Amino acid sequence: MKQAELNHRAIHYVYPRMDIIRLLPDNIANQIAAGEVIQRPASAVKELLENSIDAGATHIKLIVKQAGKSLVQVIDNGCGMSETDSRMCFEKHATSKIRAAEDLFNIRTMGFRGEAMASIAAIAQVEMKTRLHNEQLGTLLEIEGMKVLKQEPCQTPEGTSIAVKNLFYNVPARRNFLKSDSVELKNIIEEFQRVALAHPKTGFQLFSNDYEMFHLKPGNLKQRIVQLFGDNYAEKIVPVEEKSYALHVYGFVGKPEFSKKTRGEQYVFVNNRYIKSPYLNHAVTNAFDQMLPKENFPFYVLFLDIDPAKIDVNVHPAKHEIKFEDEKLVYTFVNLGVKHALGAYSVTPTLDFEQESHLNTAGAFDTQPRTWLEITQHAVQQKEAKKFAPPSNFEPLTKREENNAKNWEKAFDIVGSGSRQQHEIQSFESEHREQEIAKEAFIPVQIHKRYIISQIKSGFILIDQQAAHERILFERYLKLLEKKRHDSQRQLFPQSFELSVADAQILKEIMPDINNLGFDIQEFGKNSFVIHGFPADVLQGDERKMIEELVEQFKMNASVSKLGKRENLAKSLAYSSAIKTGRALSAEEMRTMIDELFACENAYTAPNGRLTFITLSNDELEKRFENR
Repeated sequence: MKQAELNHRAIHYVYPRMDIIRLLPDNIANQIAAGEVIQRPASAVKELLENSIDAGATHIKLIVKQAGKSLVQVIDNGCGMSETDSRMCFEKHATSKIRAAEDLFNIRTMGFRGEAMASIAAIAQVEMKTRLHNEQLGTLLEIEGMKVLKQEPCQTPEGTSIAVKNLFYNVPARRNFLKSDSVELKNIIEEFQRVALAHPKTGFQLFSNDYEMFHLKPGNLKQRIVQLFGDNYAEKIVPVEEKSYALHVYGFVGKPEFSKKTRGEQYVFVNNRYIKSPYLNHAVTNAFDQMLPKENFPFYVLFLDIDPAKIDVNVHPAKHEIKFEDEKLVYTFVNLGVKHALGAYSVTPTLDFEQESHLNTAGAFDTQPRTWLEITQHAVQQKEAKKFAPPSNFEPLTKREENNAKNWEKAFDIVGSGSRQQHEIQSFESEHREQEIAKEAFIPVQIHKRYIISQIKSGFILIDQQAAHERILFERYLKLLEKKRHDSQRQLFPQSFELSVADAQILKEIMPDINNLGFDIQEFGKNSFVIHGFPADVLQGDERKMIEELVEQFKMNASVSKLGKRENLAKSLAYSSAIKTGRALSAEEMRTMIDELFACENAYTAPNGRLTFITLSNDELEKRFENR
């Protein structure tokens, strides 16, 4: 058959003669469109809260049940709606915010697209009660899947109450993709906080399953930050103020020492609209240059007032993206504003003068030498004074010691090559060889209060003390979580602390597993907790800070990895309770850490994938000293 005829038949197979393009039914089209605006219960919360703000409400109450899956209700004392408007607001592209295309470049309201209410009505069962302030009766409207089931006069307070029930009831596939209640509630709290921060003069309440999580009174921005994130934030933040004829930047930034491992508490508002902007985030972070610990993020709540004609907010249905006419100007202004704020309040970098090497952490003279020369001299003196010699007969190695010896032998054979980790490890030639390895392995020295160096037969091994301890604790906590039992060390004076509402919810979720590890943490009021006990093997000190860091790590791990709940908890707790860089270790502590590291199932990497140790062979050392 000729190629032309084949091509002709192929065309008619792909494009048959009959007409196949047709309009989608309204219910399907509405559900597709709704998916762009309402992705989860938090999306409905955002749209309803913003509508209440646009209605001029001075008090707004948000009620959710089952993390918004069964109910999202917003009650406000705004202007209310007439009978006609209450029906029209559920039509597609019906809005009171704009009249002409030119109005898109002069938007001061939160909503303007006329999509939110229609989208919600397409995928939920909606009941709305609304009344104008100068009317005696209001209007009751019940809608299900865009179908109006009831519309009649009713008695109702001034303002509007909208109850969204059984979200995605007619889109089961979308409902199945919703996360757990704790995750969905976390997203709802985030949307609630964004709207509440943008409007500190408005009162807000949030109820979850009949429990009042927030009761925010009208006030200024600093008061609102403290209400949302905790009383201790009053001392953690400094004000930002930078103003010109074209742009006004104001708000608050956190002091560097209070930075966190997660980006959660970072907010930028443009004309009171929350936006996501990596560009502006870089402007803020750059202002903290050399002030933040590695991989930490600052807290900030910043507002930009700018001429609406200089921005485009009609970029995405969620309205979280904005285009600026002059991005460089905005970047520079935000960056300078934060720098000036940090400088004005003396939040500037300081030189890190380390403690003298011959002083211990308590300020007294340390009996252990710290320099290489002192270490060598000290060893020689001890040998001469005590006539030190290795014992002639070693006791038989325990199972753990055998495991350590095998891991050490493996470390010897992988020097300089990651691919050689796959090689089989040969058995020891004799018991004397095991004794020599054990003797050589346990002569550790700490350098820069970060690394542990120890001699091996083929060179030396350099261990990252924090990474190593994280690996040790991670495997230990995983085993303890399986046993669900661990000894606890009671505290003489229990410590109380308070978390933000979002962090308190996370701690409540993981608290049963934490307590199974030997902690004894109990709820003590709304978002307060009391620490009665800690595991015996956890370093005592600032327990409150450790718990806060645990929650931060748990949030961060949940957002960037697919770990199970227990693996996430073990990883987070290992990080927060591990020995950190900068802590001086005794010789016994170093020996114990090396012993426990090479008894681990995976001694080579920390839970986050970072190497726990590296090795350098004698051959490599010799090459580095050769003349070139």
